[in-house]
Amino acid sequence: MAWNEPGGSKDNDPWSGGSKSGPPDLDESLRKFQEKLARFFGGGRAGSGRDAPKGKGGSFGISAVILVVLAVWGLSGFYTVNEGSRGVVLGFGKYVDTVGSGLHWHIPFPIEQVEVVNIEQIRNVEIGYRSTEGGQGGASIPREALMLTQDENIIDINFAVQYKIKDAKDYLFNVKDPDDTLRQVTESAVREAIGKSTMDFVLTEGRSQIVMTIETMIQQTLDHYRAGLEVTSVNMQDAQPPEQVQGSFSDAVKAREDEVRLKNEAEAYSNDIIPRARGQAARMIEESNAYKEKVIAQAEGEAGRFRSILAEYKKAPKVTRERLYLDAMERVMNNSSKVMVDIKKGNNMLYLPLDRLNQREGAVSAPDSSVTTTPSLQQAPQLAPESAPQASTRSSVRQREVR
Repeated sequence: MAWNEPGGSKDNDPWSGGSKSGPPDLDESLRKFQEKLARFFGGGRAGSGRDAPKGKGGSFGISAVILVVLAVWGLSGFYTVNEGSRGVVLGFGKYVDTVGSGLHWHIPFPIEQVEVVNIEQIRNVEIGYRSTEGGQGGASIPREALMLTQDENIIDINFAVQYKIKDAKDYLFNVKDPDDTLRQVTESAVREAIGKSTMDFVLTEGRSQIVMTIETMIQQTLDHYRAGLEVTSVNMQDAQPPEQVQGSFSDAVKAREDEVRLKNEAEAYSNDIIPRARGQAARMIEESNAYKEKVIAQAEGEAGRFRSILAEYKKAPKVTRERLYLDAMERVMNNSSKVMVDIKKGNNMLYLPLDRLNQREGAVSAPDSSVTTTPSLQQAPQLAPESAPQASTRSSVRQREVR
């Protein structure tokens, strides 16, 4: 018989508490839980069964729990941004603000969250190769390294690009994967720059120019995408022809190096010899100018002397003519060591021993250089022919003359 039919037993009621096998009373369970919280927070005395009194301690305990939970939740909103980083605050996934380094607070999760981005870290992307963990060598990536030049040659080239984050907001929101985007932009810029250059230009003098061109192209593209990245440096790690023709290109490179070396040696020789030749030419020109001035001055002096002598000659021709004759004879006979004196109306020729007279003159002038003794030719006529030694013959005179 069912429990709700007339005459049925109420002990069979599944919702009553009389049945030991039925589910527990929900109100009783809540009441016991409140009593435990009240005892834990000291809000009131524990009761028993359904007759336990309902005091204010239970509600106070629940409020305290809620306050503690709210306090913990609020404290979880404090965060610290390190130096060189930026904190991007997101409200339900939408950008709210960008904060600098230091201690900050935001509405805790799940309302707001913070993405910390390091903007001072230098990052690196490699094109054409991948470095090993130890940094020694690296594996080549032919798909990225092999490129076609303007003169239809294939070149194996590797690049390394260093960059950092310029704007944290743009880095997080404008591009899905900024680092991979930078790799693709770099590869595209390298292929464009190499495709517009010849192989000889890339391998020799065009390295620095190509690097500057690639860096400019990468930065312009990133700014156009608003990727929030800034390129700090672009380095051409290696550039060489493919392995199959590397020997021939090495010979060509050596020939170019020899050409440059010979040109440098020629320029060095030119820089050495030309200044010396110019110096010699300048010296010869100065010497010529000096000789010219000297000759002109001498000619002008001679002309002036001649004009002065001419004036004196016009006044006394005979005296001037005799004076000129004596000056000329003095200049002619100045260095002669032989003197012959011809006495008028005499058959003998008088010989003067000038070598002894010169020695005497030197001995006298040695103690006092300011006094010079010169034998006077006027004394010669005072020596009479008879006073000459009779033993001297014409042969002895000749021997002395020869001596």
